[in-house]
Amino acid sequence: MARRLAGGSLVIATHNPGKLVEMQALLAPYAIAAVSAGALSLPEPEETGASFEENAALKARAAAGASGKPALADDSGLVVAALDGAPGIYSARWADAHKDFRPAMARVERELAGKSDRRAFFVAVLALAWPDGHLESFRGEVHGNVVFPPRGTRGFGYDPIFLPAGASETFGELGPERRMQLSHRTIAFRKLAAACLDRAGAGA
Repeated sequence: MARRLAGGSLVIATHNPGKLVEMQALLAPYAIAAVSAGALSLPEPEETGASFEENAALKARAAAGASGKPALADDSGLVVAALDGAPGIYSARWADAHKDFRPAMARVERELAGKSDRRAFFVAVLALAWPDGHLESFRGEVHGNVVFPPRGTRGFGYDPIFLPAGASETFGELGPERRMQLSHRTIAFRKLAAACLDRAGAGA
């Protein structure tokens, strides 16, 4: 049985403003005071894992150990079928030093030249770690296709080139509420919440 987090404070182990906003919105219905790793000046550990799960666990455990509080970390990325799963766990590293994803999206388009398969999916793994080393991990995926040129200025990362299955707008075009409903991060969070969280006022 998963360990539950009964209120208190939680470190969101990210320095990515877009991810931070999404995680804060997801946590809003719960009796949890969330603070970001950036606000605590916690360093970002090097992502040396070979999978989304390993990298999420690494970041969550580093933040929990440094802060002495439970920590929630995300590792996510775009998996493109015709690129043998790239950029995958290297999704953020395909962006430039300023976290500008326009070069990364251009690279996806360039490497797909001559290939007709546009299938892709977003992955998000959320890892919840405690200072004693205990860890719970949850995975979410949303499938669709990549499209070019990029469409929309909402969202972040690769959102402007990702068209979820059954939708007519990319993640970069969808409004925040609709994007959150479809998001891979939301899918992972629903699993985490069911296993580990109690809504505010619901008791432990």
